[in-house]
Amino acid sequence: MNPLNILKKYYGYDAFRPGQEELIQAILSGKDALGIMPTGGGKSICYQVPALLLDGVTIVISPLISLMKDQVDTLKEYGIEAELINSTLSTKEFREIRANARMGAYKLLYVAPERLETESFMDLIREVPVSMVAVDEAHCVSQWGHDFRPSYRRVSQILYALPKRPIVAAFTATATPLVKEDIIKLLELNKPFELTSSFDRPNLYFEVRKPENKLHETEMYLREHVGESGVIYCATRKGVDDLYERLLRLGLPCTKYHAGLSEAERSSNQDDFLYDRVSVMIATNAFGMGIDKPNVRFVLHYNMPKNMEGYYQEAGRAGRDGEEAQCILLFGTQDIMTNRYLIENANGLGRQIEYDKLNSMVDYCNTESCLRNYILNYFGQQTLEEDCHHCGSCNNDTEESDITVEAQKILSCVKRMKERFGSTQVADVLKGSNTQKIKSFKFNELTTYGVMKDYPKDTIKELISFLVAEGYLQLVGTQYPIIQLTEASYEVLKGKKPVTIKRILVKETTPVRSRSGLDAKVDLVLFEKLRSVRYDIAHKQHIQPFMVFPDTTLKEMSSRYPTTDEALLQVSGVGEHKLNKYGQDFIAIIKTYVDENNIDISKALASLSKKHSEPLSNLEGEATLDGNTIPKKSSPRDSHKLTYELYMQGKGIHEIADERNLTQMTVENHLIKCVQEGLPIDFTQFIPSEYEEQIIEAIEECGATLLKPIKEMLPEEVTYTAIKFALIKYGKS
Repeated sequence: MNPLNILKKYYGYDAFRPGQEELIQAILSGKDALGIMPTGGGKSICYQVPALLLDGVTIVISPLISLMKDQVDTLKEYGIEAELINSTLSTKEFREIRANARMGAYKLLYVAPERLETESFMDLIREVPVSMVAVDEAHCVSQWGHDFRPSYRRVSQILYALPKRPIVAAFTATATPLVKEDIIKLLELNKPFELTSSFDRPNLYFEVRKPENKLHETEMYLREHVGESGVIYCATRKGVDDLYERLLRLGLPCTKYHAGLSEAERSSNQDDFLYDRVSVMIATNAFGMGIDKPNVRFVLHYNMPKNMEGYYQEAGRAGRDGEEAQCILLFGTQDIMTNRYLIENANGLGRQIEYDKLNSMVDYCNTESCLRNYILNYFGQQTLEEDCHHCGSCNNDTEESDITVEAQKILSCVKRMKERFGSTQVADVLKGSNTQKIKSFKFNELTTYGVMKDYPKDTIKELISFLVAEGYLQLVGTQYPIIQLTEASYEVLKGKKPVTIKRILVKETTPVRSRSGLDAKVDLVLFEKLRSVRYDIAHKQHIQPFMVFPDTTLKEMSSRYPTTDEALLQVSGVGEHKLNKYGQDFIAIIKTYVDENNIDISKALASLSKKHSEPLSNLEGEATLDGNTIPKKSSPRDSHKLTYELYMQGKGIHEIADERNLTQMTVENHLIKCVQEGLPIDFTQFIPSEYEEQIIEAIEECGATLLKPIKEMLPEEVTYTAIKFALIKYGKS
């Protein structure tokens, strides 16, 4: 068999993603390899596929038990022999795994790096033919990485313990040149084949918001995205606990995760999220590498992270299935002080580097340039030739204001203060504050003292941050950085270069085409039926729903209506093992649905082919084959109000979804938001009168936290849509 055969047979896909095949071929040729790929870029395939083609077993070093367990469970669902060794195993269980490994029962064996210290594990790997050592999250080996773990430095011990040196392949989602150099050196990679794939994730929408009230902003966001799976990251444990309690009091169901919880509570809460029992997880970055959930629709950062590496890895947890997802960062000036405190009180290694990274993160939050290009540039990647048209900077309807005079005042003040003070002191002088420090340094005698007295101090500080982000000023120093001029400063001071700033009028997100490209043709009623079947199977087998089939696969089923084994095998994500294990359950549902609704499958497939052959010029706002995005014509109105206008024209949810290229859930949420804003709708269109009383009784009995228990109490013909509108009509949600 070759790699492509393996991919189709076990994983159910017909083609590799960019970079995967090159890494796989390098490993199969016997070379060491280093793959730097974004979260969600398909790193695991790069060592799992070769592991199935090489003789012997592949040892996979992975940092978290939860992550290893998820990967092993997923591999078993594909029909691949894999096992994990961790500290929770009993002596009997370890002996059983050891005996099986000796007999060649496994192709992949997952271990935490701490196990390399135990003599029992070292004895085991001497007894089995090890073909490859794969190191996941390899940045953990470097003290310059954002998640340094000393135990990773013991990985190279394996190479000396084995009779024959195996292939070594290392993978990470984030690696600066310094970290990359450490990985090669400390893991003793031998002239490795190196591949850095594009860090661009076209399906992710990036935005920075600066709300006056973060709690209110979060509440409104969650109400607009009811039922969608998402993660909210907070900087501290206290922040997690506080936000968790506040959201519960607001009637918004969620769970939480941080290192201060007991192991049992962390495990239980994580399972509730991963198994779709709760849709929103509030967490510190302790929840980072342990998550393997493809259908996360949003990642919201309640606080600014302290570096871009951590931010992009956490944001990258969204949209791993290739479907549209949002990455929203809520920025406040207090975030800067919190992160400076965390850096100052952490291990002192590389503290100056950490402050430099923090400054880059602050620049990201203040820049008006394309956010996607800022991220790509930070990681040394080739930026897009044009703006992405799919981030907060590109999509906001803005007007440009000339702030050259204000910029000159700020730059002049910095110069007159001898470039020795930070933004707070500069703002105080410009504002004309009467502090003791200003008097002692005689800053009240400067010509720039009080020249911006009519501006709020926070506005002055925001303008200073903007000038830093745009390169007109620079921060120098560590915990308490000072502001200094740059070459660009003098161009402004001399009047040779104007400075403009964009003022946001309207925020409008642009949809992109999902990796499957099928959204507009998905039969959403069938999709919900297939999701329900999947949930039941997963619940019975105690596995995560996506391990049965991911959402993208269910959407393709809901577009192609496969009613035979052969047709189901043509769906992406359906391999031979899963066809044999689950195929008949899904085929039966599809057949019944097709018969009951008199669906012409050949006509549906023809329509789907026509949709795929549309010229790119007709696909505004969708991703092109090269990963860029075609601009969508912007509108000055809020998206949900556009939906409401179509609704008032007499159009139904399916029509609106098709016309606006949105999902049915998004259209429903738009209408719900309109009701919350006081706009009238006809509830009888969504709630069948003959079932309305039963729905309310079910809600009273089950509560309004989860929809599925309510649905299970009602007749099959009562839809989730009816339940959602009943909740809003009677003020239950």
